[in-house]
Amino acid sequence: MPVVGDSLDEERLRALMVRPDPKHSDVEVSLALMDLVRDDLHKSGTEGGQLLADAEMRTAIRALESVTARAGYEFKLPFRDHAGWRAWWNRNGAHGSWQARRNLLSDLFDDTYAKLMAAQDRALASTLALPVSPHERLGWHEVDTEIGELRRHFRTASTPQDYRAIGNDCVHLTEALSRQVYDHATHTPAGEEEPPFPKTKIRLERYIEHRLPGPENAQMRAMARAVINVAQGVKHGGSPSRTEAGIVADAVILLANMLRRLEEEIEA
Repeated sequence: MPVVGDSLDEERLRALMVRPDPKHSDVEVSLALMDLVRDDLHKSGTEGGQLLADAEMRTAIRALESVTARAGYEFKLPFRDHAGWRAWWNRNGAHGSWQARRNLLSDLFDDTYAKLMAAQDRALASTLALPVSPHERLGWHEVDTEIGELRRHFRTASTPQDYRAIGNDCVHLTEALSRQVYDHATHTPAGEEEPPFPKTKIRLERYIEHRLPGPENAQMRAMARAVINVAQGVKHGGSPSRTEAGIVADAVILLANMLRRLEEEIEA
């Protein structure tokens, strides 16, 4: 995509402003550019520092706006670079608040990103499981991104190496779910340290136990644990077939939708 090694390919970005990429659809390029720009703005707004130089950011934003317009999902930012981003968040009540800046980024990006991801999913005509939920996206940026990548990779997978890569996608998705739902203050037993993100089985099982307590939820907890175990099993697999990789991918997507339903109950 637009990045080569550790540096931004500005020449390629300028080319994208006037014509499509020969190897990738405008929707796919739009998603990649949105991730690039949003990640930089998140870092500069909440962590300090930045991934791109100011000139690179201006080029990236121009390319993003050009490609999204060409894809039919026009997207505009109210600033052009890091200085503009800082001035804009100060004008919009986010001075001194990282959470307020994260909220501003969600307001700017989430709706268009969700539409692009849905368009990509439809174009790929994925054969993986679709949720019963009427929502096209879960509304969790990192999780939705990982599910989109999982669907895209499964669509084109054809070799044992490809199917092992599907397993890696599943692991990344479970880790994203772990980061999304696990709250140290709520889910870590008193006196213990928070389990690291890769300890997804521990983190997700603690979340499930907290959200589905009591004997009346025993079967639901067992089902959730079974899905977690299937997803975790791929870490130790050899050379899975397409069927095996598809079952694991379906299981992880099911898990994501189960957890989202539990969170919706909290948010309601």
